[in-house]
Amino acid sequence: MRSVEEQQARVAAAAVAPRPVRVAIAESQGLMCAEEVVTERPMPGFDQAAIDGYAVRSVDVLSVGDGAGEISLPVMGSIEAGARTPSRLQPRQAARVQTGAPMPTLADAVLPLRWTDGGENRVRILRSVRSGAYVRRTGDDVQPGDVAVRAGTIIGPAQVGLLAAVGRDRVLVHPRPRLSVMCVGGELVDVSRTPGTGQVYDVNSYALAAAGRDAGAEVNRVGIISTDPRELRETVEGQVNRNEIVVIAGAVGGAAAESVRTVLSELGEMEVSRIAMHPGSVQGFGQLGRDRVPVFLLPANPVSALVVFEVMVRPLIRLSLGKRQPMRRVVQARTLAPISSVAGRTGYLRGQLMRDQDTGEYLVQALGGAPGASTHLLATLAEANCLVVIPSEVDEVRTGETVDVVFLAQRG
Repeated sequence: MRSVEEQQARVAAAAVAPRPVRVAIAESQGLMCAEEVVTERPMPGFDQAAIDGYAVRSVDVLSVGDGAGEISLPVMGSIEAGARTPSRLQPRQAARVQTGAPMPTLADAVLPLRWTDGGENRVRILRSVRSGAYVRRTGDDVQPGDVAVRAGTIIGPAQVGLLAAVGRDRVLVHPRPRLSVMCVGGELVDVSRTPGTGQVYDVNSYALAAAGRDAGAEVNRVGIISTDPRELRETVEGQVNRNEIVVIAGAVGGAAAESVRTVLSELGEMEVSRIAMHPGSVQGFGQLGRDRVPVFLLPANPVSALVVFEVMVRPLIRLSLGKRQPMRRVVQARTLAPISSVAGRTGYLRGQLMRDQDTGEYLVQALGGAPGASTHLLATLAEANCLVVIPSEVDEVRTGETVDVVFLAQRG
């Protein structure tokens, strides 16, 4: 039986980021930049007012407050943001300016409106101002030749704004890995149909596709596929040729799963083995097709399939996105009730994580982890906001003991 860590290392070694593509900056958020974005122009490109007020020469208002009496200056006009016509300030003059307006020649500071009487033809000065105050100088943010966004940076709102600020409408990024999700099982029907005797809804293709999107992949939900050898091979081969990751649920355990594995072995290396974890200990992983695309075989049970996806598939998606930390955040929490686990296997048990408002301590309530409880209830997984991780050498956790807890995506 292989350990969880050994299987995760085997999966991680197969991670390959898709080829970089150039996308509109509006579509780049959350993706990793694949180029050094070097600025060609200074930003801002001209001296501009940082606030609404009056552009002045600071030397003309230095004596305010020094006993020299009241100072007032004639207002030579108003300059709006976006003004294209150059203007020049004469000594002992002021110009009304809007935020972002180009500064007139000779002006070296902006007087905030609150430091004046707001006059239109002549303005009375209430305070002095130092040179450079409330002015954004040419190149204050970025100089020509500066790197605005570095390769390997995950593009967020600030990076999108900076790309726009330096005049880039497209950027080279590592795209989202394409993930194909399908499932096998003679008992399955799509949710658009009414199940007959012995039939159940296809839960896995919907749930796993959602998990893939949550992880950051571009998902193609194929749904239920035929187990006829010829049709199965054509379907899987087609998905392997156009995706970076393929997930097939229901392909471990039973005679149907055996026939699936036989067909897949014709396309490359595929191994089904027991991993020292629960739920979902029986799972498959291999690399198929000419590009050795990672392919996962997951259990038919939806809870087991989602747990295996979380532990094995999600980190691969995050690595393919270029994330330096592919695993979710782990915190330590004190248990509120006993938790049972399977000796010799790492347990991933759904739970509700809380925090004590007085002490800030994390507290966790296992859902389905009490002695004798089922580990296969999808409804309790939907209520969970974490997975409680129980080490393989532990089969019973007492109330009040500390355990590792993996944050799941926050709801709402």
